[in-house]
Amino acid sequence: MAGSQQDHEKIPGTSLDKRSFRDAQNHLVHHIVWWVIGIVVALVAVTGFMGYRYVTTSLEAVDPHSSKAVSVKINSGASTKQIGEALANKGVIKSATVFALYAKINSYSEFQAGTFQVAKSMDLKHVVTTLMGKGSNDGTQVLVREGETVETIASSMDKYTKKNGNLSKKSFMALMKDDTFFNQLAKKYPELLGSAAKSKNVRYHLEGYLFPATYSVSSGETMKELVTQMVAKTNSVLQPYYSNIKKQDLTVQHVLTLASIVEREGVTEASRRKIAGVFFNRIDADMPLQSDITVMYALNTHKTHLTNKDTAVKSPYNLYKNAGFGPGPFNQPSLQSVQAVLNPSDRSAGYLYFVANLKTGKILYARTLAEQDANIAAIGSDNQ
Repeated sequence: MAGSQQDHEKIPGTSLDKRSFRDAQNHLVHHIVWWVIGIVVALVAVTGFMGYRYVTTSLEAVDPHSSKAVSVKINSGASTKQIGEALANKGVIKSATVFALYAKINSYSEFQAGTFQVAKSMDLKHVVTTLMGKGSNDGTQVLVREGETVETIASSMDKYTKKNGNLSKKSFMALMKDDTFFNQLAKKYPELLGSAAKSKNVRYHLEGYLFPATYSVSSGETMKELVTQMVAKTNSVLQPYYSNIKKQDLTVQHVLTLASIVEREGVTEASRRKIAGVFFNRIDADMPLQSDITVMYALNTHKTHLTNKDTAVKSPYNLYKNAGFGPGPFNQPSLQSVQAVLNPSDRSAGYLYFVANLKTGKILYARTLAEQDANIAAIGSDNQ
């Protein structure tokens, strides 16, 4: 079909008609579009090549000709990111980011704590395999057991003094009472210790925050460095749970407090989750938790049987008398107990009481005081 007369009208000031002008414009636009696409493709290619070169060179040794060994200390509880930064700071790897990505892609997470001898002549794979082995330790190994209190941990410290004069019961307890040290840790680990810093009437601010684990301690390491390791380990372990804690309208102090009671009341994962459910039901009903663990902590002693005088002791830690969570944790809980608190079971069953058969370990649950009395009587007859 022939073009209209209007298409053949001349554009003022040019020798082109309107149709030719539009064609010229379209031709120019196409040139510009392809030019822009070419630039974008070139930039992507250059960026991709540079990224590829960055990663591949980061996998290589920093200095293939270096024979000098470099001592790198990996603290217990250190994250992959922190390990990468420590290695980069020592100059034995080129990139902490590439180290973290390499470890993640290859599912390397079980890095050992200790002091390792690495060299700039090692490529990244060699460095990683070295860290996956057992590091040298010219000091000792300090064990914190699940359910231990601050004072129990302190009592074990003197046995390390001969190997490291910085480790002793006295130096440990001094740190547990050092508010300046705690505030420094709270500033370093705000997600972990923020709620602990706000708690009132707390015996030891770090009770519950010294994660149960074995810690490698070099001969020259200070008590402050050791305790910082313990707190760093707790922060590392709890990191995946912080958002869940907030979603449940809890604080870290609440979770660790309840977990420390669950730690001592339950044995299996199932019993701990169920007991956690009982405690939450009691808290919702504004009932005291009435756990013997809390009374013994208030009395600062261990007893097989508590008297009425014991359960009436005046202390914020006595949760026979006081409702709620109390001031803070009663010991160092395990991760399993923390998980039980964050995922309690059978809450809809309405259980408010439980009693354990000390011989068999069987736990009976009840909704009413009458049911609880019947369970206690049944366990009493079983023990006869």
